[in-house]
Amino acid sequence: MTAPIAAIILAAGKGTRMKSDTHKVLHPIAGRPMLLHLIDSVKALGAAREVVVVGAGREQVEAAVASHGAETVHQAEQLGTGHAVLQAKEALASFDGDVLILYGDVPLVSTATMHRMLERLHGNDNPAVVVLGFRPLDPGAYGRVIADPSGRIVKMVEFKDASAEERAETLCNSGLMAARASDLFGLLARVGNTNAAGEYYLVDIVNIAAGDGRASAVIETQATEVTGVNSRGELAALESEWQHARRQQAMVDGATLIAPETVWFAHDTQLGRDVTIEPNVVFGPGVEVADKVVIHAFSHIEGATIATGVSVGPYARLRPGAVLEEGSRVGNFVEMKKAVLGKGAKANHLTYLGDTRVGAGANIGAGTITCNYDGFFKYGTEIGEGAFIGSNSALVAPVKIGDGAIIGAGSVITSDVEADALGVTRASTTIKAGWAKRFRELMLAKKAK
Repeated sequence: MTAPIAAIILAAGKGTRMKSDTHKVLHPIAGRPMLLHLIDSVKALGAAREVVVVGAGREQVEAAVASHGAETVHQAEQLGTGHAVLQAKEALASFDGDVLILYGDVPLVSTATMHRMLERLHGNDNPAVVVLGFRPLDPGAYGRVIADPSGRIVKMVEFKDASAEERAETLCNSGLMAARASDLFGLLARVGNTNAAGEYYLVDIVNIAAGDGRASAVIETQATEVTGVNSRGELAALESEWQHARRQQAMVDGATLIAPETVWFAHDTQLGRDVTIEPNVVFGPGVEVADKVVIHAFSHIEGATIATGVSVGPYARLRPGAVLEEGSRVGNFVEMKKAVLGKGAKANHLTYLGDTRVGAGANIGAGTITCNYDGFFKYGTEIGEGAFIGSNSALVAPVKIGDGAIIGAGSVITSDVEADALGVTRASTTIKAGWAKRFRELMLAKKAK
């Protein structure tokens, strides 16, 4: 294929069944809006243009696609899919190439499938339109594709207008199509609305082309790839499908998932080889995991970079900007945000590191907190190489702990501690012999009265 490619993405529907103030196509799958999943797949195809047809809630969609180079056109009235595609005619007036017609609420169609559609469009039989078909377990109210064994389309019909014989056909229309721009808009201009719904059906371009003596073709894909989302339940089901496929791919690529069904990935999670992930781990967007990392159970990781040989958790929380260098460790109930844990450094228990840089080989004792926020501004903490921070310490930023320094347990450190020094803030211990015994006797006597 050498023709330039454009994609028209339909996203004008109201999505009332979602019962949401968020536009339907902006609800996320794996932490990324559905529409942006689709736009990414189109860009991977090498498309020259992406035109998104917007309607209700257009401001949200326009804002979401603005930074992704997609154009938007407005469908003021919802008069059917054919009418929606026709709204892109002016935007593509000077475009001479192949056009894919896609749907913003059908986000998981792959770049490879789009490529197959365009390849078929340039087949030896020169079809006018290529339709992407599928065979769901329950064809239900989907439009049907009546085709011969070679994939040449005899007829396309909406379920509402289909005969009993046509409804018995199991090959269904996904709605996704490919056509040459030089054909598409001329065919759309001839689509009428004499049908049960009084709408301008996109599928009619196939029947109109057939009337001109030009055949169209259908290719098939798996139903899961063209599953649409119209409700919260369907969104959850598609998320589940995506996660299942991603877990399988992670294991194929060399990761061990102890309980795969309990691990949740984001759209961009990157895993190295020989990574072990224990049950109930959740990845948010922006995570990179290198080789031979162990992520223990019930950890939540987002926006973090994890180097080779690191151990995380259980019950750890890594927030955006967390960087764990080679061989470092965070343990149970440790939280990091915009913090670097140096090579071989450890924070094993009950610790918060925020806006902090920890040097190589340092040890952060249980209950340590870097106090990085005064209610108005954030401040940084530096902990040097080989430093030892005693348990239950509070480091009040901005503060610097030098290389090899030791902070005594229970200290509140408000000023810098030089290298190899001891920093400690602790009241002297007062011991009163026999006081506890006398107190117990007194209280028991009161209780007995």
